[in-house]
Amino acid sequence: MRVKDAVGRYGEQVAAEHLRETGLTILSQNWRCRDGELDIVGRDGAVLVFVEVKTRSSLAFGSPAEAVNRMKRQRIRRLAIQWLAEYRDTIGSYRELRFDVVAVVRHRAGPPDVTHLRSAF
Repeated sequence: MRVKDAVGRYGEQVAAEHLRETGLTILSQNWRCRDGELDIVGRDGAVLVFVEVKTRSSLAFGSPAEAVNRMKRQRIRRLAIQWLAEYRDTIGSYRELRFDVVAVVRHRAGPPDVTHLRSAF
């Protein structure tokens, strides 16, 4: 496994744990289709939440959340529509959809910094 992939997997595990601790129920993790991947799909009460996780080992190139640019947001929205089409018969009803970003900064020593940006886009 490449270092970049290992850092990404680490961040997704940290983000999932953080989201569970804040009360989010995870419905899907690393959902894939031919057009891409959704990191986490969850339920926050009556809200269906699509979460993009970005992880970095330092802030040398900026915050991880800065990597969620316009093109990435558009792709995530398209993937969310595909996820909804696949699970429409099993997920029940939701009052609204929300798109969050969880930014994880992994340090060599000590716990990671986790920033949860609700309704990021």
